[in-house]
Amino acid sequence: MKYLNMKNEELNMEYNKLLDEYELYREKKLNIDMSRGKPSKEQLELSNDILNMKITDVEIDGFDIRNYGCLNGLPSARRLFADVFKVDESEIIIGGNSSLNLLHDLLMHFMLFPLASSCKPWCKYSEIKFLCPVPGYDRHFAILEKLGIKMVNVGMTREGPDMDQVENLVKKDNSVKGIICVPKYSNPTGITYSNDVINRLVNLKTKARDFVIIFDNAYSEHHLYGVHDTLVNCLDESKKSKYENRVYIFSSTSKMTFPGSGIAFIMSTEKNIERMKKWLSVETIGFDKVNQLRHALFFKNANGVVEHMKKHAEILRPKFKIVDQILTERLSGYDLASWSKPYGGYFISLDTLDGCAKKVIEMCKEAGITFTKAGTTFPYGLDPRDSNIRIAPSYLSMEELKTAIEILCLAIKIVSLENIRR
Repeated sequence: MKYLNMKNEELNMEYNKLLDEYELYREKKLNIDMSRGKPSKEQLELSNDILNMKITDVEIDGFDIRNYGCLNGLPSARRLFADVFKVDESEIIIGGNSSLNLLHDLLMHFMLFPLASSCKPWCKYSEIKFLCPVPGYDRHFAILEKLGIKMVNVGMTREGPDMDQVENLVKKDNSVKGIICVPKYSNPTGITYSNDVINRLVNLKTKARDFVIIFDNAYSEHHLYGVHDTLVNCLDESKKSKYENRVYIFSSTSKMTFPGSGIAFIMSTEKNIERMKKWLSVETIGFDKVNQLRHALFFKNANGVVEHMKKHAEILRPKFKIVDQILTERLSGYDLASWSKPYGGYFISLDTLDGCAKKVIEMCKEAGITFTKAGTTFPYGLDPRDSNIRIAPSYLSMEELKTAIEILCLAIKIVSLENIRR
């Protein structure tokens, strides 16, 4: 029954009943952390062959993998992942273990050096801004905030960023220097950008000549079901536009093999790749080619990546299903919350009634369940509606996950009733 249709006496009875249920959970002194989207132990064990791999041939592609060199990555690994991401070998660099590290370096470089002739380094402007589709990825926001880049919220539709809003912001303001986003299975909404959105993004008419588009394609291969979302080739689309050198695409194997011990990628036009190789050569004489070879041998080819990711999906799919099942059973019909039902990625985005998310997460914490802090999915940690909660189902066992979502539903009902009863 919708709480808004209930009389005060009914509301009070429901509220007290829910509080009693909540207290029973509190007494259990649980300690369940689902604040980050980490692969579970079962997922990590899918890649254990990398740990046991014996490399006998150290001369690969004309390089001794134990020595310096090969700045843009081992050719055999570049061929493999260029095929995975559908780019040319000349359009990809394989770096170290972190795509965020590469992304941070790219933005730092743009802060210090001009992107185009007659442009200044970004640090020479009195103010620079980035557009941030929200809710979005907190680590992107942390990098931008650290660099002093002002973040401007852009609303999300079911097809991606609100492009009318984006186009209006970039056409008049020279201080808007870029947009940063996750185009496939977006964190945390799970939305995959439509062809129209990508087309409008790569063809943006901007006042700033040094405007860039950062696509963090972290979940490119992270499907949950046989029928899954497809994303148009963002680099190919950019090369059809007048602004082909604007687009930079990042990804990694962090949630394919071992987070922190995988390999990361940056993809762009050949011109941009050559430029990046020059500034990377000042930072390093080459990334870890031994680990690049391990990954190339482990996956073998692009189909090997596909088959490996199906194994991840088998582990993840039941967890996403149970979250949706419990949310539906406990909240459907109450008009207290709505949530995403993604076909891939690592998160479910849930929206409560306005003004409820912080209190809901606090109540969950008091009952021993740790969610990502309210507001984290917005720049500066400020959710203007105080409604968004990011659910990360991957790391927990099924029993822990069921308990966590049961408590979440209880907290949503209790906090919603407190607001309605005022």
